[in-house]
Parts: sequence; structure tokens; C-alpha cells
Amino acid sequence: MEKTNNILKRLTLSTVFMLGLFASFTGLKAQNIVAILTCPMGCGVMEGNTIFGTMMAKAGEKLIVAAQETPGYMYNVRAMQEKRRWKKQVFGTEDVIIQLALQGGSPELKQFLPKRIPIKFKLLHGEGYWAQGKFFITTNPNIKTIADMKGKRISIGLVGQSDWGVFPYLFLKYGYGIDESNSDIRRLNPGGLTQQLIDGTTDVAVSGYGTDTTQNAHLITGPLRKLQASGKKLYYIPMDKSAIDKVNKKFGTTFVSLNIKAGTLPGQEKDFISGFNRGYKAAHPDLPNDIAYQFVMGMHKHAPPMRKISKVFEIMTDAMMTDGLTEENTHPGAIKAFKELGIWDKRKGTVAVTYPQ
Repeated sequence: MEKTNNILKRLTLSTVFMLGLFASFTGLKAQNIVAILTCPMGCGVMEGNTIFGTMMAKAGEKLIVAAQETPGYMYNVRAMQEKRRWKKQVFGTEDVIIQLALQGGSPELKQFLPKRIPIKFKLLHGEGYWAQGKFFITTNPNIKTIADMKGKRISIGLVGQSDWGVFPYLFLKYGYGIDESNSDIRRLNPGGLTQQLIDGTTDVAVSGYGTDTTQNAHLITGPLRKLQASGKKLYYIPMDKSAIDKVNKKFGTTFVSLNIKAGTLPGQEKDFISGFNRGYKAAHPDLPNDIAYQFVMGMHKHAPPMRKISKVFEIMTDAMMTDGLTEENTHPGAIKAFKELGIWDKRKGTVAVTYPQ
């Protein structure tokens, strides 16, 4: 709670600083200002979006973009219920977060989302495929499957963390029947749960990895690099496709299963299946079309140089930007931009993001 309060206290100051910086570049050319709700400093997305805003400002674009640090994506979807944000803010999120938010307050989800958020937010563009919390790691060679984890010490993320905390819990409980009643489930931040695995005070932990639609670009997260640096022998525990299908059927989510080839991750000796969800920038349907259009056009324009600076943008290819988008779930201003860029059709063949009724 203290960390969350500190982040919230910094929001206003950081935004004022960024807007002042951007105004010095753009002067009177700027016509619109949009804030991006991101995640805690250090998550990678916050830093990347700050770079994006700076590049937009230096180029004298019509849209001023200010990245705002937040406690994370679960906070973002709740914050975007506030009407005051609808026409001037966009937010970092994931397909599954919006899908679950529409079912908030249910017995299965109320610990993560106390109330239903009845808004079918519009997607702006895709960012990456994220495996955080959809596979597990152990240093015990005898734990080979998630079923073997029952009765063990299992370290996952906090209740307010989507990938690290919410999703692994849902898979454990509703995909495998593993919960607090039959196992020792601990909740820590990514650094803490990683250290537990290194110290041997937990049996299994989640970790993170990101990729693009073709799995040619790879983002190895800091916690996984920390495990690698420990020198310990790592054993990857896959997610069964049947468990992914079971969770998707229960919650109307669009988790996908992908094969991670041997050698992709540190110390990975065998191929294994992991669940993935997709990261997006999204907005309320009331966000003006011209802002959505300028935002997507600016992101596409500045993505190439940003890929040289940030791994987050390396996985955001043209195909990734349109992955899962449809005429129904995408903001009209974003659709206009993608059609003008000639990449709207790249989305064909991908798993469409759908919303539960």
C-alpha cells in the first residue's frame, strides 16, 4: 500500500514535468494532449512510453503524449471508469484484463476486481505477447508438471498484478484445482518471489517472457535474468493446452498457447508450451477519433527508432500492432490510421479479442 501511495503522489508531479518538457519542444503546434496510464517505473512500458512522448515532442507532432506512472494494469482498468478520463487518456492493458473486468465482482474474481466494470473499451494497438504467470520455474528436477506442484510452496505475484498474480492464480485454481486449501501459495512482488526460488525457500515460482506474433523477437524479463545469474539449474514447467482451454471457456478469455523452443530462455533444454495473453493500448469509446488516429500514426512512425532503444518496442512489429484487432473491438480513429498505413489486413488469421456478453 505504501508503494502504491508513493506512486500516486508522483503522478501529478511527473505529468507536470513531462508536459512542461514537451511544451518547450512543440510550442503552439500542439493541438491535443493525451496521457498514457502505464505501470510502475521499472516495468519497461513506462520507460518506453516516456521515450515515445519525447520523440513525438521533438518531431513537433500535433499530439502531445505524456506517460503517467501507475501502480499497474489492474489499477488502470479501474481508473478508466472515471468519466473525466474518457476524452483525454489512454491506458496500458491486456485483452484478458478487459475481459475479466466485465465480470468483476463475481465470486471467482472479486478479490482482484471487487466490482464489474461494464465498459467495452476500444483497442488502439497491440504491443506484445506476454507469458508472465503462464509458466512456472523450479530448481527441483522432480517437479515436472503443474499437477506435481499440488501441495508444494508456490510463489506468485500480488493480487494487484495481472500477469504475475491474477492469471497464475486463475490457472492454478480453475485449470488444475490447486489453491490455498491444498498448497502453500505465497504472494510477493516479482523480485521477492524470484529471490525465494534462488534461496530455496519456495519450490516453484512464476517468471516472465515476451515475444511478437512470429516469436522472432524475445524479451527476457529482469527476474528471469536474475535467476540466470544465480547459476542454479532451472527447470521449466509447461502449461497444458487443456488448462488454457478450460480457463478460456470459463471466463470467456482469449489466452493463447504457444510453443517456446528450446534455447529461447536461460537454461531451457526442451521445448515447452506456455500460455500467453496480449498487451494493448486502449481507450474509452468516447476518446475523440482524431486523438486515437494521431496516437496510432505517431506510434507507428516512431516505432522503428524506438526499437533500437527499448526491447518493449522491438517486439511491437506491424503485425503485432494489429494482432487480435477487429472492426468491433478497435477504436474508429485507430482503424482509420491502420488502413491509411496499409497494415490493417495484417490482423487476419490472428485470434480476435472478444468481450464476454
